[in-house]
Amino acid sequence: MTMAASHSTDRKLHDAIFEANSACQMAVKEHGADKVTNATIGVVLNEEGKLAVLPTMEKVYRSLPMTDLVAYAPIAGLQEYLEAVTDSVFADNKPEGYIGAVATAGGTGAIHHAIANYAEREDAVLTSDWFWGNYKIICNETGKQLLTFKLFDKEQKFNIAAFTERVDLALEVQDSLLIILNTPAHNPTGFALTEEDWDAVIDVAKTYAAKGKKISILVDIAYIDFAGEKNATRKFMTKFSNLPENILTMFAFSMSKSYTMYGQRTGALVAVSSSKEVIEEFKEVNKYSNRAVWSNINRGAQALLVAMNKDKTVMAQYEKERNDLYQMVQHRADVFVEEAHACGLNFLPYKGGFFIAIPAKNPEAICNELHKKLIFAVPLKLGIRIAACSISLAKMKGVADELKKAVDVIEAKNI
Repeated sequence: MTMAASHSTDRKLHDAIFEANSACQMAVKEHGADKVTNATIGVVLNEEGKLAVLPTMEKVYRSLPMTDLVAYAPIAGLQEYLEAVTDSVFADNKPEGYIGAVATAGGTGAIHHAIANYAEREDAVLTSDWFWGNYKIICNETGKQLLTFKLFDKEQKFNIAAFTERVDLALEVQDSLLIILNTPAHNPTGFALTEEDWDAVIDVAKTYAAKGKKISILVDIAYIDFAGEKNATRKFMTKFSNLPENILTMFAFSMSKSYTMYGQRTGALVAVSSSKEVIEEFKEVNKYSNRAVWSNINRGAQALLVAMNKDKTVMAQYEKERNDLYQMVQHRADVFVEEAHACGLNFLPYKGGFFIAIPAKNPEAICNELHKKLIFAVPLKLGIRIAACSISLAKMKGVADELKKAVDVIEAKNI
């Protein structure tokens, strides 16, 4: 017996990240937190294993009037918030053209709206083969298909040949294509496209735009503030200036990581186009989706960003604190990378961010082997994700070596 609509009956959520974290928490209850290494969850934990919260963010948030915390926000978002978001997304690298922004429920909401509104039903949406699993869930939810290209070539560089091949394949049967690129600080690998990589991607987009195809590029920048210096990591954004009007560039902005406001679910979808009409349409269709999906967005988090953005002293202090968090995560990742090289563990190119990825044939078996050492990581389709953000420096030492041992055990068993 089933009561769900036919298109929903086969929907069952199996989230590898939260399932791995759940197993980790059970081990903590049995063995104690000091003995367990949590490499599963995508939040920054401090050296004591507690959720890291930026002090300046907390101070400003607690100072807001209650009305700012509980009142409705406009459907598209507070105008001052959207202006602050635009400043945060681009810093000193704002591309030339028309720019629009709509508030969303976190970066996930931004991705949802891009897929819902810029990919035709039953069409393919293109992303890399290493990807955040929610991309596929959102595609399924909105009636789209997820098509992937091999992210790395034989030299472990961005695989522009595979990317181009998949674009060609999709546009043989489609009149438009949404491309999702998560960079810099890619989840789950920590990879980032270079300036030259972006030039190549844009050249492919221009080639098809000249043939009358519509190309939308969504850049998922959820982890950008854990990728390096603010303007250095955003330099590529100027490349989206004055592109053909049938190329639309969008950015998925999130307050979760950069502002340590994970549960407040506040973000934005920001777009750049050479066409004023395209941006006006962008505002309208995404405002419509806001009303349909969640009506409006958390006002308190929006008010926080507005208040912080108005005070240069506050913003300077916030950026220092955020940079300290970035340096802490980077230091942990550096330890893993150094020890991985030393023990011969194969891992994918890491340039920054929360995660490091290890390619493997049987990720689940390897993770189960790690459980014997009370180390918990996330098994993905193509390998294992290690969350440098959640492992203290002391616990990070030795993780690469234990992972290499687990890989060797499973490979020896030929599982």
